[in-house]
Amino acid sequence: MRLGVISDIHGNRIALDAVLDDMPTVDRLVCAGDVVGYNPWPAACVAAVRERSIPTVMGNHDRAVASETPFRFNSMAAAGVDYAREQLDEDALGWLADLPPTRTVADGRVKLVHGHPDDPDRYTYPEEFSARMLDGEDLLVTGHTHVQGHRVFDGGVVMNPGSVGQPRDGDPDAGYAVVTLDEGTGGDAVTVEERRVGYDIDEVIGAVDDAGLPSRIGTRLLDGQ
Repeated sequence: MRLGVISDIHGNRIALDAVLDDMPTVDRLVCAGDVVGYNPWPAACVAAVRERSIPTVMGNHDRAVASETPFRFNSMAAAGVDYAREQLDEDALGWLADLPPTRTVADGRVKLVHGHPDDPDRYTYPEEFSARMLDGEDLLVTGHTHVQGHRVFDGGVVMNPGSVGQPRDGDPDAGYAVVTLDEGTGGDAVTVEERRVGYDIDEVIGAVDDAGLPSRIGTRLLDGQ
């Protein structure tokens, strides 16, 4: 089985379109949360995920938009949350509100979380990935940090596909991954291909300004920050 793995779209339709266009043939797409926030296309990104029936978990921005649950947001993040609330209709807000904090796919071989299995809001960077995070699944997918990376253990693989809409690892290209699940179990049965694709960041910068959002939301994308 081949999975296309995405996370942290953050309302960036231009980046999402580039990732979907670049994605090789896969059996299924999965998403580790934060479909909305920051960028000016929350409705289009929610629609794209829903139209493709992509299994998705709730990110902290998704939760904040849907339920007005507070988080330690900076001014840019807070502006993106407020903007998304204004742009999404009740149906889209209801879809966000119903997203689970964790879910499994591929007959339990793959678990999706946003931050950490024990805390969806915990930032867990690739260098912090450990075998203790696994609970019987062959692959644990995380998001939240916007930093791409994975580690292979005897019991399985822990990975972050990187952020589609707002990378923070110094590479401005949109991040995602393709995972192959072979027969067997554990880390030897999982192959992760980390991928990047460029997109028109200047178009995003212009749309951010047109939407009245803080300009830094767009310009930071140039530096992958």
